[in-house]
Amino acid sequence: MTPVEKIVERGRLAQQKYEEYTQAQVNLVVEAVAWAILEPKRNQELAELAVKDTGLGDVADKFKKNFRKTLGLIRDLSIAKTVGVISEDLKTGLTEYARPVGVVAAITPSTNPGATPINKILNSLKCRNAVVIAPSPKGYSTCARLLEFVHQQLDLVNAPRDLVQMLPFPITKNSTNELMRLVDLVVATGSQANIRAAYSCGTPAFGVGAGNVLAIIDEYADLNGAAAKITQSKTFDNATSCSSENGVVICADVYAQALEALERAGGVLLDEADKKRLEKVMFQAGKLTSTLTAQYPSVIAEHAQLQNPKAREAQFLMVEEDGFGPSAPFSGEKLSPILTVWKATDFKAAQDLVTNVYNYQGNGHSVGLHTALSGDVMEKRAAMLAENLKVARVIVNQAHTIATGGSFENGLPFSLSMGCGTWGKNNFSDNMNYRHYLNISRVVRPIPERVPKVEDLLKDYFARFPQT
Repeated sequence: MTPVEKIVERGRLAQQKYEEYTQAQVNLVVEAVAWAILEPKRNQELAELAVKDTGLGDVADKFKKNFRKTLGLIRDLSIAKTVGVISEDLKTGLTEYARPVGVVAAITPSTNPGATPINKILNSLKCRNAVVIAPSPKGYSTCARLLEFVHQQLDLVNAPRDLVQMLPFPITKNSTNELMRLVDLVVATGSQANIRAAYSCGTPAFGVGAGNVLAIIDEYADLNGAAAKITQSKTFDNATSCSSENGVVICADVYAQALEALERAGGVLLDEADKKRLEKVMFQAGKLTSTLTAQYPSVIAEHAQLQNPKAREAQFLMVEEDGFGPSAPFSGEKLSPILTVWKATDFKAAQDLVTNVYNYQGNGHSVGLHTALSGDVMEKRAAMLAENLKVARVIVNQAHTIATGGSFENGLPFSLSMGCGTWGKNNFSDNMNYRHYLNISRVVRPIPERVPKVEDLLKDYFARFPQT
């Protein structure tokens, strides 16, 4: 047997034992494993290790992300039924039983080497699965240390350690591909190359689409409030998240005032010369490089030799754009604290611009809307975006990075993996959650027969087109 085959086999043996656990026993395991990263000293160590070894993001924000995302997930999982009967409807005669899928392969990115693995681990365990993590090479050390903490917690509750494993060092495409072929389910977060590999591996898979989120600021928005939320979101963890705004589209009536609000919040607008200097470093042959990914603005300014003296003190940098597509590389995802700014004549033009940008890159993910705080205007404009844009989420008057993956201030499930539907070449459009880690068996009982009449079901049709 290969090393990967041995890992999967151990996972299967552990899962067979775990499948016999009661809901109360499963809940205890999940709570214990959550403490592996919620415990402050462990969390701090993992946050520091993540930044040290990947070179991406900010330690304090990694700590916050590890804590809040895990806390929110445990809140969601605490009320979830995943053992035995989870639904019963006497009227239809249907009873649903939760069943595990078996062994899960969890593909995780370097941008969140602690938060994403623990999210997939907890979802897997809640559904009585075993899980094998395939971290990115840069995220290996953080994931390995996390698993040491996880195994300590599993030992504490007398659960098999092999419920949670990871691929051995060094992480390679071959070992990851072998893992995906051998398991029962693949849940993949990361580069689009990894997502395509997951979907083509022959094993049932959930993968997520590309980011490139835009936000619209309309003429009714609280400009200072919008600027504060965009700044909070754009600067969090140096914009490592796929939910970080890559651009903002501002209605012309408030364009100048909105730019001033963004500058007061910490943004610095670059001139055309500095924009060209930045583009030369960030993009090669029109494609984003990793040179400036998740770096601080001061580092970006130094590396790109920006001449604006304020750039090195900025919270984030801004560049103006009027186009989209390959000829306008700043219209794509940047994964750094750089915000592209467009002016739109009105709300309809803003919507059309988002459509064009997303057709280039970003269909399916989400869009932000900053508008009136309540009332018909807010509802109508949110509805327009939901009905016309190819997005799975319309985030209204919130810090996008914080809100999209679930927040204590909205009703989305806590997750670090956002499905983008068929628009983003995904097979789901939800926030990935525990339901995606379950099989469901249904008991189907006979009920009194109810056969409808054709004329009742087709009454509108027959009324318009009488049959002779």
